[in-house]
Amino acid sequence: MKLVIQLLLWVVIGVLGYFTFNSVYEPIQFNKVRDKRYQKVIDKLKDIRQAELAHKTITGRFSGNFDSLVTFIDTAEFTVTQRRDTTILDEERTKQLGVDQYKSKVLIDTLGYTPVKDSLFKNSDRYKEMMFIPYTDNKKFDLEAGKTYKNGNYIPVFEVKVDKSLILEDQDKDLVAQEKQTVAVDGVNGEYIQVGSMSEVNTKGNWPKVFGDNDE
Repeated sequence: MKLVIQLLLWVVIGVLGYFTFNSVYEPIQFNKVRDKRYQKVIDKLKDIRQAELAHKTITGRFSGNFDSLVTFIDTAEFTVTQRRDTTILDEERTKQLGVDQYKSKVLIDTLGYTPVKDSLFKNSDRYKEMMFIPYTDNKKFDLEAGKTYKNGNYIPVFEVKVDKSLILEDQDKDLVAQEKQTVAVDGVNGEYIQVGSMSEVNTKGNWPKVFGDNDE
């Protein structure tokens, strides 16, 4: 009986050790997978933000459609300008005082045009795939654009987001649920990874600096 009890104790110890090991090991492995996938997702969100900011610079609004955004990148051009200060005759004050009076003026000269595609993406055509969420079966980011009313004005805004559960669909469901409730300085807080906002005037991402700049 003593031998049987000892064997049972060793089995219990082994089982407890296994569960203890897994309780530590599984979250560590989950975090590694999570961070690798988040980085890929965030890199795409940065590209989308760049494209949206360029779209607003040229058209005055953000785009709410990926196809039109890609077409914009393929065809649009930035105007290259040069600012210079000069002085010109102030005719009104000259008439008043009877002596030549001058005033400063800023002139903006157009030097030429450069394609948006070359400015933002150099020799890469990755923008054609930026709408697809990494680690999914070509599912697309949720994209929305419009205007929000602030301080008496309607201001263009956009928002791009993806539910964390889509990126981590093959991972432990309990750990994914915990991740969606994250509230931490060094974490991606909330249920989504996103950039921009439909209710606030900003183009920030909700990721910490460890994944790269979250603002432009």
